[in-house]
Amino acid sequence: MRDDKFYEDFAIKWISAWNSHDIERILSHYDHSFAFSSPKLVKFNPASGGKLNGVDAAREYWSKGLAARPELHFEMVSLLKGVESLVIYYKGLGGKLCAEFFSFGSNGKVVESHAHGE
Repeated sequence: MRDDKFYEDFAIKWISAWNSHDIERILSHYDHSFAFSSPKLVKFNPASGGKLNGVDAAREYWSKGLAARPELHFEMVSLLKGVESLVIYYKGLGGKLCAEFFSFGSNGKVVESHAHGE
């Protein structure tokens, strides 16, 4: 099981990466073949069913999202630590509450992620 420092460091770096709008910095947290789901993704691309797989698909989706939302800024509210998993509870666009679940592989990279929002 990972220690508190791992989860806290990850959360700080993840929030900072998103706030930088640097797509490669954001993607550095994810395993190459990670799985992701989001209700926003299904609105953007209904055929996706709200799911995507892999860094290349995430780069395409998130790059478009970042370009469309230059004001995007995240503010951490709380962390919920699990066994090889973490939930970051944060304020997103417009101060709306969001939570994201992360599952980590043996290399410390995210292998599965699920975004939730208001």
